[in-house]
Amino acid sequence: MTALDEPRTDPATTLRFPAGFRWGTATAAYQIEGAAAEDGRTPSIWDTFSRTPGKVRNGDTGDIAADHYHRSDEDVALMRRLGVTDYRFSIAWPRVQPTGRGPAVRKGLDFYRRLADSLLEAGIRPVATLYHWDLPQELEDAGGWPHRDTAYRFAEYAAVMADALGDRVATWTTLNEPWCSAFLGYGNGVHAPGRTSDLAALRAAHHLNLAHGLGARALRGVLPGAAEVSLTLNLHAVRPLSQAPGDLDAARRIDAVGNRIFLDPVFHGRLPQDLVEDTASVTDWSFVRDGDLAAAAAPIDSLGINYYSPAVVAAGVSESPSPWAGAERHVRFPPAPGPRTAMDWPVDADGLHELLLRLRDELPGVPLVITENGAAYDDYADPSGNVKDPERVAYLHAHLAAVHRALEDGADVRGYFLWSLLDNFEWAYGYSKRFGIVHVDFATQRRTLKDSARWYAEVISRGGLAEE
Repeated sequence: MTALDEPRTDPATTLRFPAGFRWGTATAAYQIEGAAAEDGRTPSIWDTFSRTPGKVRNGDTGDIAADHYHRSDEDVALMRRLGVTDYRFSIAWPRVQPTGRGPAVRKGLDFYRRLADSLLEAGIRPVATLYHWDLPQELEDAGGWPHRDTAYRFAEYAAVMADALGDRVATWTTLNEPWCSAFLGYGNGVHAPGRTSDLAALRAAHHLNLAHGLGARALRGVLPGAAEVSLTLNLHAVRPLSQAPGDLDAARRIDAVGNRIFLDPVFHGRLPQDLVEDTASVTDWSFVRDGDLAAAAAPIDSLGINYYSPAVVAAGVSESPSPWAGAERHVRFPPAPGPRTAMDWPVDADGLHELLLRLRDELPGVPLVITENGAAYDDYADPSGNVKDPERVAYLHAHLAAVHRALEDGADVRGYFLWSLLDNFEWAYGYSKRFGIVHVDFATQRRTLKDSARWYAEVISRGGLAEE
């Protein structure tokens, strides 16, 4: 039982989740840590990008963010109150290995050691993500993810972290959302490092796959045998606008460059042939060397899924610059129906159910974990200090119900990590969007539980979801 109010829901009305289901929450280092220049940390691509005029709303940066670097004990105490079983955090690569090469910085390692120890003392399982988009700027200056050497530097970094934290952290994720790193960072440039090149995006995607495989192998070489190694993908739930041939082909193209560009190398050791054909005007893929795809297919223990909304696609032309390398002249994205979040993303939990059933069928035997799911709304503290967010509660309820339906339909889903624990730096949106179930007053760093946090604590304590 959590320290929050005793739940009073009739157990007979509860959609129960399996015993041992992992109830978690998640964050990312650059979005919450702050302390951007403390204890040996050097700039990442996001430090550089956010300090470039016009790249981030209101000129916001992650220099302070939610100040988690100095307030981690307070944040762990909040998680303990919520009753979460797991906490998914990311390690800031430039905090522990400032140049992306060589020995680690002790103070950086010590921060993550203390965080892991604090979590374990609170009865919370640490889940570490090695890369959540904060590439050391020095590696970007040397070529970044389009450059093959970055994959080898990542494998070395993975071994360093496994050696430092392997006695405390039993679950490791290599990469978070490599699609965003490749196609938003190097394709349309709306994320760091802000490049706009289809070729760079495709090269980056391949080298991220290679980095995952090499990193997984490096982790296995250091971690205890019982440790879990994973990868998190933001797979797209793609729906054609109609059954017209052009719309069906648009969906196929987006599935190739949005999903199968990672699924096929990682799970089958191959590139999708239709992707190669779709992108023939961009590249001949000669940067893929013998052995790369076999390396990318290193075995993993689970697949993390980040889901927020589906994508409706139709025949047409995308806005320029587009992240959809090889598809931009064939695909448009008409607005999806239904309510929308503050990000202007459609709310549709059925897309998550559809995605989980697809993975059930295509990847039998691969356990699945929802590693991010949540919504941004325009939250504020009322005069009494309360933060009411009924839209978020409704969103979370619908998506957890979709996960429960998928479990009943045979999907092997092992856990759910709500995004996000805290309001934070929301990438190119700066501090204008709030995803947290804990409200952060960025002027004072005061934390306030939103109604959604109390709701989630009740879900966890009863081990299930009250039917509505």
